[in-house]
Amino acid sequence: MFAALRRLALSAIILALAACATQPAPAPLAEALTRDAQLSTFNRLVEQAGLKDELRAAGPLTVFAPSDEAFKAVPAKTLESLNANKEQLKAVLRFHIVAAKLAAADIKPGNQTTLQGAPLMLARAGDFVTVEEAMVQRADLGASNGVAHVIDRVLMPPKK
Repeated sequence: MFAALRRLALSAIILALAACATQPAPAPLAEALTRDAQLSTFNRLVEQAGLKDELRAAGPLTVFAPSDEAFKAVPAKTLESLNANKEQLKAVLRFHIVAAKLAAADIKPGNQTTLQGAPLMLARAGDFVTVEEAMVQRADLGASNGVAHVIDRVLMPPKK
């Protein structure tokens, strides 16, 4: 009987280790977001704008990351302008980041100040979360320094 218990305990340990091996280790937002194939445009622009270090910082941070589909809806002229102006690109991307960890269930109607400095209007009704005029498509992508939510639009900061 003792041998059977030992085998059972050993099996449980092996299964637990196998489960750990299949789960990616917690990573900062900069790396966690690159694991999502639907965020390739966002990740490329973060790299281009030089924001990877900000997304590796201790946090906590919440990123509202537009999907590749969201970027396809942006007029080509606007994307060309952002690609040509690194500071403008950085401002637009920083408008998608809040210096707080906001899981979808924690979002309350109101404004949050973005890293860009402008207020970002958030709202939640049941399971539906909106960010300005965008809808959260996938919520609560975890990272070691915060959380990300995939949204269906690219948000533009207000003009000063």
